[in-house]
Amino acid sequence: MRSRTPLAWLLVLLGITLALSGPHAEEGAAAEVWMVSFDGALGPATGDLIIRSIADAQAAGARAIIIQMDTPGGLDKAMRDVVKAILSADIVVITYVYPDGARAASAGTYIAYASHIAAMSPATNIGSSTPVSIAPTPSIPSTQDGDQDKPPPQDAMMKKVVNDAVAYLQGLAELRGRNIEWAEETVREGTNLRASVALEKNIIDLIAKDVPTLLAELDGREVKLPNRTVTLDVASARVVLVETDWRHELLKVITDPSIAYGLLIFGIYGLILEFYNPGMIFPAVVGVICLLLGAYGLQMLPVNYAGLALMAVGIGMMLGEAFTPTMGVLGVAGVIAFVIGSIILMDSQQPGYEVPLSIIAAFAVTTAGLSLFTIGAAVRMRNLEVVTGKEAMVGKQAEALEDFDQQGWVWAFGETWLAESAEPVKKQAIVKIVAVEGLILKVQPEKG
Repeated sequence: MRSRTPLAWLLVLLGITLALSGPHAEEGAAAEVWMVSFDGALGPATGDLIIRSIADAQAAGARAIIIQMDTPGGLDKAMRDVVKAILSADIVVITYVYPDGARAASAGTYIAYASHIAAMSPATNIGSSTPVSIAPTPSIPSTQDGDQDKPPPQDAMMKKVVNDAVAYLQGLAELRGRNIEWAEETVREGTNLRASVALEKNIIDLIAKDVPTLLAELDGREVKLPNRTVTLDVASARVVLVETDWRHELLKVITDPSIAYGLLIFGIYGLILEFYNPGMIFPAVVGVICLLLGAYGLQMLPVNYAGLALMAVGIGMMLGEAFTPTMGVLGVAGVIAFVIGSIILMDSQQPGYEVPLSIIAAFAVTTAGLSLFTIGAAVRMRNLEVVTGKEAMVGKQAEALEDFDQQGWVWAFGETWLAESAEPVKKQAIVKIVAVEGLILKVQPEKG
């Protein structure tokens, strides 16, 4: 019995240690607040990073996640994906417009309205939520009484898009208990407010000069999540910065409209080069990789497929010029189709999501130059003298190896040939080949 007593005491002490350390370890792991930052337009890459960060922070047991933003807006699809992730999150999502001088315009306003807590630093602003493609039209003065400064009527599509945006932002405002009237105003009129006014109008929840101040102000606040209500205990929480990974960097590169556009063109060039030189392999491999990366990047962007089709038709017409003698008609039409398709390729007016005209011009000139080079090479090949076959033998000279009448032997092209002539031929005379029939040369004596 005595031999078992030390072992029993050891097991009891071990159990007590685990019981005491378990809750503290869990509490220490939970005493974290994650923070993901984005500066610039909201696109597929940034949206993917924010959505994954929310999911990872929730899985790690963090007490909250801060989305620190300074954005002029972004793509509608990316914004709606982020909003859906926030609304379904089982973790407190805090949006923080920071640093001083930052803004939450357009898509940033929707994300702020969707978040559980919206905060701003002092010298920041929020608003301008009108969809870019349907920005308000300037008012037109009227000479009739009561009609001064009345904006022109909007078409049906404009009304649909505006009303959809208004209802969407108002739904978020109602869910979070924020200003519903201003939600409509910022969409229809594009109004923008500084932080202090936004706080007064119940658009945001607080103003904080930095992250520690923000966490101190939020400590003890109750927040309602989809399935529960939590009380924030974040005053002494450790802030964990979310770092970008290879996936974000890759998406950021290939979803850049200029990069995706260039990858698509290089992919087509590679396949064309392999088509003209079968068996090279390398151009085909590079072309397929570039084509797939470019297609993947474009499918995540607001692409106008009519523009994409025009680009493909334009390249096909420019290449077809090398095979069809149209005196440049196909080539010129191809360049025009390529340029128009490139201009309308991106179905968005958001800053940073259009292909610059300089890049379009560079690719258009390059493609047209390659097409003209191919045409020139084809024309030169057509005008070159034939150097092989029977056609190359006609018109050349041969030397008679004997005197003959009607038929005899001649020396031509380093070989002895049987020749026929309608006139007598002397030995060592120079004769001209006028035709080739099988293995017999038709010749005639050279004059002089």
